[in-house]
Amino acid sequence: MAIGTQEDSDDMLSEINMIPFIDVMLVLLIIFIITVPVIKHAVRVDLPQASNERVQDLPSNVRLAIDAEGQYFWDNIAVADAEFTQRLQGVAAMEPQPELHIRGDKDVRYERVAQAMAAAQQAGVRKIGFITEPVAGAQDASR
Repeated sequence: MAIGTQEDSDDMLSEINMIPFIDVMLVLLIIFIITVPVIKHAVRVDLPQASNERVQDLPSNVRLAIDAEGQYFWDNIAVADAEFTQRLQGVAAMEPQPELHIRGDKDVRYERVAQAMAAAQQAGVRKIGFITEPVAGAQDASR
């Protein structure tokens, strides 16, 4: 029998080549291994329910207003940034600590509001709240 004869080439292998199939399955397995932990580890947040109760504006609360130009008003008195920081440190030292109620104009740059919050946090103020006006029709609907 000679090597490479006609009889040898007629005998075809009837097996399926599994290597491409295994390669595809390994790639899919790697994709699933990477994506499943991302999907399962989503942060679960139990959001609070909003209420339309009015905020009690106690005399001890500090009212900070920020006008459209970014000027700070401490209990309706204009203050500079340096004086604002000193007043925040004084509030942080009080016991019990009053709440800081921020009333920002709708046209003020967010940067000024963020600076006020950061200064309050650095001073040690623990209670900060935002005061907003109710929507025109929302107040009538809640009654």
